[in-house]
Amino acid sequence: MLENTVKSIEKRQTAPREDAGRLLDEHGDYLFRYALSRVGNESVAEDLVQETLLASLKGAKRSGGSSERTWLTAILKHKVIDHYRKAMREVQFDNEREDPGFFDDDGHWTDDHAPRSWDPGPADDLERKEFRRALSRSLALLPPKSAAVFVLSEIEGLPSKEICSVLNISSSNFWVTMHRARLQLRHLLEKNWFEPKHQKTIH
Repeated sequence: MLENTVKSIEKRQTAPREDAGRLLDEHGDYLFRYALSRVGNESVAEDLVQETLLASLKGAKRSGGSSERTWLTAILKHKVIDHYRKAMREVQFDNEREDPGFFDDDGHWTDDHAPRSWDPGPADDLERKEFRRALSRSLALLPPKSAAVFVLSEIEGLPSKEICSVLNISSSNFWVTMHRARLQLRHLLEKNWFEPKHQKTIH
């Protein structure tokens, strides 16, 4: 990934190729992993990295004393927030079924999708690349609203009040969406991570 990032940046601004190339070489992979873990889509993640590097080359304000990577990550964090804000504007959530196949009309799990009990296992599982990839794939399968609320709250660590402001939703809607996002992720991770992992252990 990111093969065309420098060329894309060059077309959109006048900074020397060496500057864009250096930033990409030193921070590109890290920034891409950061973005991918939050949006679950490689193309979108690459676009966000491009936007981040472009903003940095255009002179985005850098806090005194912060490292270059910390500065770039802060820019990327705002790009992720902007991505979800835009996604919310583009989708009419009043007409969107947020949980296709997961819940019945009363908001209860359908028989085919009810989660079973599971133990996520040792804490070091959370650090494994396979788990991060499974989480990324699962996030990509969530409805946009659920993904936005979960990522901004659980991964970016924004307070609920700020998320409600960013996404233009009510506090009660935030908590309902968060609850459903967690349940949906639970189900998806069972299919994408814990079940395959268990099968490998058996074989």
